[in-house]
Amino acid sequence: MSKFTKVDKEECIACGSCGSAAPEIFEYDNDGLAEVVFEGDNNKGVTAIPAAMEEELQDAVESCPTECIKVQETPFN
Repeated sequence: MSKFTKVDKEECIACGSCGSAAPEIFEYDNDGLAEVVFEGDNNKGVTAIPAAMEEELQDAVESCPTECIKVQETPFN
């Protein structure tokens, strides 16, 4: 089953760990904060992350010191 993800930018400390773990999913905005960029998601959490990329996503979640990466099985509103 696909997963959906987004970054809570209020909690992000711009450490870079998610971009290192999953560069196809996460990049950084002009303020250096992480955001979901996979297939143009623009950190909305509405683009499904394919099962083949779930390991990268999980690595990013586990590497985040502030737990600001949110993941669920349905799109975020």
